[in-house]
Amino acid sequence: MGKILAFANQKGGVGKTTSAVNTAAALGKRGKRVLMVDMDPQGNTTSGVGIPKKSIKSSTYEVLIGQADIKAAIMPTEFKNLSVLPSTMALAGAEFELGEIEHRENCLKNALAQVAEEYDYIIIDCPPSLSQLTVNALTAANGVVIPMQCEFFALEGLSQLMMTVKRVRSLYNPTLEITGILLTMYNGRLILSGQVVAELKKYYAEKLFKTPISRSVKLSEAPGFGKPICYYDPLGKGTQEYNDVAKELVLRI
Repeated sequence: MGKILAFANQKGGVGKTTSAVNTAAALGKRGKRVLMVDMDPQGNTTSGVGIPKKSIKSSTYEVLIGQADIKAAIMPTEFKNLSVLPSTMALAGAEFELGEIEHRENCLKNALAQVAEEYDYIIIDCPPSLSQLTVNALTAANGVVIPMQCEFFALEGLSQLMMTVKRVRSLYNPTLEITGILLTMYNGRLILSGQVVAELKKYYAEKLFKTPISRSVKLSEAPGFGKPICYYDPLGKGTQEYNDVAKELVLRI
C-alpha cells in the first residue's frame, strides 16, 4: 500500500505547493512511484507539473462527489514515476456538495483505496485553509508534512494546525501522525530565521526536517514552466535541498 502524506498549512504563501510538487518529483527520480493529489481549487499543483487545464476531463472534484472513477481521472506527467489527480476551480463547489454526503470525510480515503497499491507514495496538496477538503485529506493520510515559513506569525498558525490534526485523529483517523515540519523560505543570514528555528526546536525538535528550503528565484520560476525544480534547475541548490528532504522522508515513513 502506498504511503499517503498530506502537505498542509492553513496559511497561504508558505511554500506548501512548491514543497509538495518538488518532494514528489524528487521521490519519483529516486525510483518511487508517486501520485500527486491536487486538493486545492486553484490547481497550482496541476499546472506545476505541466498539465494544461483544458486537457483535464475529470478532476479531484468529480472523484470526490462520485461522478468519476479515480483511475480514469489520474493523468500521467512527463516526469519520471509521477502522476497527478488534477484539480480545477470546480473543486471550490465540493465544500457544499460534500455537506450532503454521509461520512463525507471519507470520500478521498475511499477513492485512494482503489489505487493505493499502485504507488509507493501518494502526496496530497491541501488548500490553504482548514476546510472540509483539508479534513478529507487528513482523514485519508498516514502522515502530515507541514511546510512552514520562517516567521513568527507562522508559529501561531502551527498551533492551530496541530489542534486540527488532533481533532481529526480523535474523530476520523486515529493513526494520523505528524511526519515532519519543513522550514521554507529560509535565510540563514537573518536573525529572525534563527529565532524561529530555535523556538521550534524547543517543542518540535524531533519533527523538524534537517534540511530547510532556502529562498530561491529558481524555485519561484519553475512553476511558470510547468516543471519541478529538479527538472528546471537540476544542479541548483533548490534541487539538492528537496533531494535531501525526499531522502529523509523515505526514512521517516
